[in-house]
Amino acid sequence: MADFSCLVVEDSPMMRQLLVFALARIKRISVTEAEDGVDALRKLAGARFDLVVTDINMPIMDGLKLVKRIRSDETHKDVPIIIITTEGSTEDRQRAMALGANAYITKPIQAPQVIQKVKELLQL
Repeated sequence: MADFSCLVVEDSPMMRQLLVFALARIKRISVTEAEDGVDALRKLAGARFDLVVTDINMPIMDGLKLVKRIRSDETHKDVPIIIITTEGSTEDRQRAMALGANAYITKPIQAPQVIQKVKELLQL
């Protein structure tokens, strides 16, 4: 039985798979996948998550809007959020952190880096 649940929001199936595989290496975590911000909100409405990992560049609703929505939602406002993106600029990072993200990882991602950050945020 998993102790933690994680929502992975990423529009690229390949990248999403990579994140799911990386997270699968951490015992005690169950992963739910969402393909964009809207899909993520739908899943957040129906369940409780301990961690959200999201991309920034996605159709319909991007990751930054999603972070904003999560932070204004009573149930999930304190949930740690990791942003994973190709946007490596300082101002993108600052904007994400200002909106309430807890960590920012730039692509190409390395599984150990993601695993380390997740463990840190979930205090594993």
